[in-house]
This record gives sequence, structure tokens and C-alpha cells, in this order.
Amino acid sequence: MHIYIRRSLLAACAAALALELLSPVSAASPSGNRGREYYEQRGDVIWEIPNKEKVIALTFDDGPDPQETTHILDLLKQYDAKATFFVVGKQVEKNPDLARRAVAEGHELGNHTYDHAYFNRRSSVESITGQLSRTQDAIFKATGKRSYLFRPPGGYYSDRMIETCKKEGYLVVMWSWHQDTWDWNRPGVGKIVKKVLGNARNGDIVLMHDHVEGQSQTIDALKEILPELKKRGYRFVTVSELARYNIP
Repeated sequence: MHIYIRRSLLAACAAALALELLSPVSAASPSGNRGREYYEQRGDVIWEIPNKEKVIALTFDDGPDPQETTHILDLLKQYDAKATFFVVGKQVEKNPDLARRAVAEGHELGNHTYDHAYFNRRSSVESITGQLSRTQDAIFKATGKRSYLFRPPGGYYSDRMIETCKKEGYLVVMWSWHQDTWDWNRPGVGKIVKKVLGNARNGDIVLMHDHVEGQSQTIDALKEILPELKKRGYRFVTVSELARYNIP
């Protein structure tokens, strides 16, 4: 990874430690004028952190959810796995105990807007900062900690959104394009498992959800994914922990 990404990641992680339904549109086609290479070189956005260590970051969006998040936390604990939960502010307000539990068990919370808002070129700075701050407040009230990782719902982003996040001290975190499980669409347990296991690479950031409309297939998929990746020698880390493996 570029040195700019290393510096930005370390700064963001240090700040964090100090203290969706997901649209089918891929982050590969952003709503902004500039693409992945530009933002990645600047260190404003990360998609993955390739390295020589067998580490992988599991991420879960749209929760916390009373049922799904609870089961996922139980499974992660069983396999001594750490993860990053990109939470929706109003869901945190409804389920503060789950946010506290996640943090207490060594997981990391990231900001995923207050009400799963999608940002585009027309989104104002005020609307973006409002979504960030309301969710930040909900996280802090529930856990006593602040988060400086942000994932935009649907992977939609714009120049304005990224510059606003940077000004507010956030690092924008996407996901490895080959690790988009589409579990929000309930494609079948087998397809979710195949997507993760068939494409696993060192430094991947895997996209899943801990709140899905209808019967979630993510939990059953994790029952196969976690033991198999652990068998292959992978260690499950948070996004912030993953950044440390990029230090030369």
C-alpha cells in the first residue's frame, strides 16, 4: 500500500483508539468525479490492505440488530475473531447494549450514518456532517468511545463527501470488491460462503451485514466461513488492526 495510506490509516486508528439495506450499485462506480486510484493514493479511502500476513477484516453493516448481531457476536467469540461493525445511529439508540457488548468484546464500531442515508454530488456539507455527528453522538453515548471510521451506505461517495469526512477526521472505509457477499440480498448461504472462501486474500476487507430484511443467511454462512478461514491460518482483525500490518 502507498505510504500515504499508511500514514492516514495510522492517524485514523490512533484517533479511534484514543478515545443497509445496501444498494446493489457497486463502489466500483462511485458518484464522485474521481475514482479509486486517486483516493487510494491520497489515503482518503481504503478498500483493502494487501500484505504478507494472513489477516482478514470482517465487517458488518446496518446494525446493531437484537437478533442478528447477538448471534454474530456469539460466533465471533467462539472463534476468537474480531470484527468491525459499521453501525447506523438510530439502531445504536435502539440497541445501546449491543453496541456496548461489541466494544467490550474487542470489536470496533464504525459510522454508517444515522438513518442509512445515501450521499451523492448534491448532498450538502451540512447533511453529511449532520449524519456523521448524530451517529457519533449515539456511539459515544452508548459506549463512551468515538469512532473515526466511516462507510457510506451503498458505497456511494462524492468528492464533497470524502473531503467533508477528511475535514471531520474520518477515514472512509469501503471493502474488497471481490469480497462483496451481497448477503443483504439473501443469495443463498452457499453463495455467501463461496464468495468469501473462494476469494480470500491477505488483507481483505469483507462486506457483510448484521441487519437484513427477512431471514438472514449471514449467520449460517459464518458458521462455515469462520472455522474454514481459521483452519487456513487466517486471523480475524478489526479494520484499525489491519492497518498495523501495513507498516514496513
